[in-house]
Amino acid sequence: MTNLGKYLFLKSAKKAAISRRTGISEARLSLLSNDITTILTAEESYLIALSLDVDPGELQNALFGEVKLKAIDVPTKIDKPGKETKKK
Repeated sequence: MTNLGKYLFLKSAKKAAISRRTGISEARLSLLSNDITTILTAEESYLIALSLDVDPGELQNALFGEVKLKAIDVPTKIDKPGKETKKK
């Protein structure tokens, strides 16, 4: 089950009702709910949030809240040309 599937389950949302309100087929909603390789588009996410009467940002946080930026080493200063001192 995907994060969307878990969210819909917790909200006791019916895929048939979401489908009627959004125009997203029940088959597509089932794929989005069960198949982790199926990619949710921003438009689908927005429509689903509206159909559930929740803030689209709330749905995004529920689905993608664990996504973080990669940490990178940023040079803090350059002592001499060609030599960088990295922040530790």
